[in-house]
Amino acid sequence: MRSLLVRRARLVPVASRRGASSPGSAVVDVRVVDGRVVEVGPDLAPGGEELDADGRWLAPGLWDQHVHSSQWARSFTRIDLTTARSAAEAVETVRAAVAARPPSPGALVEGYGFRDALWPDLPTTTALDRAAPGVPVVLVSGDVHCGWLSSAAMRQLGLTPRDGLIREHEWFDVLAAIGRLPQSGDGGLRAAMEAAAGRGVVGVVDMEFAANHRVWPERVAAGLDSLRVRTGVYVDDLDDVLATGLRTGDPLPGGPGLLTMGPLKVISDGALNTRTAFCHEPYTAVGADAGTDAGHGEQTVPARELRELMARASGAGLSTAVHAIGDAAVTIVLDAYEATGARGTVEHAQLVAAADVPRFASLGVAASVQPAHLLDDRDLVEAAWPGRAKRTFPLRDLLDAAAELRFGSDAPVAPLDPWLAMAAAVTRTADERPAWTPAQCLTPAEALAASTDGWGTVAPGHPGDLVLLDADPLTTDLRTVPVAATLLAGRLTHDAR
Repeated sequence: MRSLLVRRARLVPVASRRGASSPGSAVVDVRVVDGRVVEVGPDLAPGGEELDADGRWLAPGLWDQHVHSSQWARSFTRIDLTTARSAAEAVETVRAAVAARPPSPGALVEGYGFRDALWPDLPTTTALDRAAPGVPVVLVSGDVHCGWLSSAAMRQLGLTPRDGLIREHEWFDVLAAIGRLPQSGDGGLRAAMEAAAGRGVVGVVDMEFAANHRVWPERVAAGLDSLRVRTGVYVDDLDDVLATGLRTGDPLPGGPGLLTMGPLKVISDGALNTRTAFCHEPYTAVGADAGTDAGHGEQTVPARELRELMARASGAGLSTAVHAIGDAAVTIVLDAYEATGARGTVEHAQLVAAADVPRFASLGVAASVQPAHLLDDRDLVEAAWPGRAKRTFPLRDLLDAAAELRFGSDAPVAPLDPWLAMAAAVTRTADERPAWTPAQCLTPAEALAASTDGWGTVAPGHPGDLVLLDADPLTTDLRTVPVAATLLAGRLTHDAR
């Protein structure tokens, strides 16, 4: 029996969707036995290991409800293109990186984070080939819905060389192929998981394009055990999951209590930067595409096929997590939930028609959203979706309509940092400009409640997944809240006291 007694902690009052939530209190002790909180109160009797909180604030550990683990890990070693303001600037960054550290023959040079929608020039294969002759270069867009490849990379990955970006389903197949390539050890993922623990994160829902239910037990066996993981599955691996009999919420064999089966993930439309999110109204063409027919985006999974997939998963005991960014896609997905009776989430729900807002609660569908995306997409929304800003990232409207909000990052699309996500939801700005559509701002308490996987104020019966903070998160700028320690099942995964 493993026992930990956290002494002299102040409980952060957190709302709960798992039953009644007790208020915060004066300084108390918290006892964790075999990974569960069993006792909370003042001056508890000694017993087992002790950790002195010294009056710090204690909250449930934080969750990121949407990550792509391998993409997230690879972002730690990729060329950073997030600040590029043109294709020419991105190409120059790649040229300089290749010149500074020439790759070994055949090794992919990877970059990440370009957002080309507002660029004045087009990203071309020819430009990459000139910057890095003969080098296989793969650049991942900031929204991960398109890629920019050199001719050498296309040939190496079995693609017919062509100029321009590769988008949506064809691109996701490329990403999956890259994910299967060998990496040098697990250093990237280990660093990523350590960084997450350093931000108070105890669990993630992994939406990587992989057989996650088989990959993660191998990772835990290799010592990557500092997070809980719910493993999402895509259609390509659905038959394998169904053959195992796994249902959402089931523990995975070889997971020692850390791994559970997650949802079926379906990507029903595209993304804003790639101009493929499916919308009721057409886009306004911007950047180098100005003057062209921008269209309505792309519904990548037809409505009938989506309903069939969701019904099949639901019948086998799997919940569903359906990506929908454009408002037309959100309508189609909610219609599918209504028709099938499936349970699950709309992932992203970035642009939502007013009539669809109350349907989340009435259908029991959670809105799994990534508030930090609004910091990146603010200017593009105003340019490409004119007049629709008030319906973009409608967090207040959803919450007021009794929808369940779950926060995440879509890492590496945004940093895996729940404090950044919460701050974005509360302030809706990241610079000197005032809040963007301030009527949609949340309170710090509401943002925190969307980040704790439904667990409220720390109480007996809760998992011993806890975060110890050097400041009260409800009264401190969320961007500056320092994490003193993170506990996973009563075990320290981060300690900065």
